[in-house]
Amino acid sequence: MEKFASPKLTAGDHVLGPADAPVTVLEYGDYECPYCRGAARDVHRMLDLYPDMIRFVFRNFTIPLLHPHAEQAAEAAEAAAVQGKFWQMYELLLRPSSRLDLDSLLGYAERLGLDAGRFRGEVTGNVYAARIERDVREGVRNGVNATPKFYVDGERIDGKLPLEGVADAVRAAVTAASAG
Repeated sequence: MEKFASPKLTAGDHVLGPADAPVTVLEYGDYECPYCRGAARDVHRMLDLYPDMIRFVFRNFTIPLLHPHAEQAAEAAEAAAVQGKFWQMYELLLRPSSRLDLDSLLGYAERLGLDAGRFRGEVTGNVYAARIERDVREGVRNGVNATPKFYVDGERIDGKLPLEGVADAVRAAVTAASAG
């Protein structure tokens, strides 16, 4: 079996949940990936089930050959992040019915109360392309070969959706953290 680097959290990561949570779940995802959209529902269930035990991290892993709007959607999420609304934009982008064309992204920005002119300029100017590419390069080093790809406390979880493997790994990590 190939050996890949284990993801390390950085100050620039998008993190949801308590900073001191004993379990970290990291996802590399693509906003246009239908499996990532399904996984978002499972992530919410997991966070609801273990609200004080899990810190969730999302990183971009765009696959533009399969998903032509993925990079623009990632730009939108990063532009929203700079205005303090990453997780709200993440939610909108990953809804099963979400559209990711520029007009739709601008509508989401307006709905979230973002500075629309700034948002449009950043998204169309690919201001966050280097950050997105850094996430993708890090994902490749970590062995990402499809989206979504999850890591629980640094361990890559392989398998199919629904996310039984992730759920099992989270349960085991939560149990271990609770016992410790």
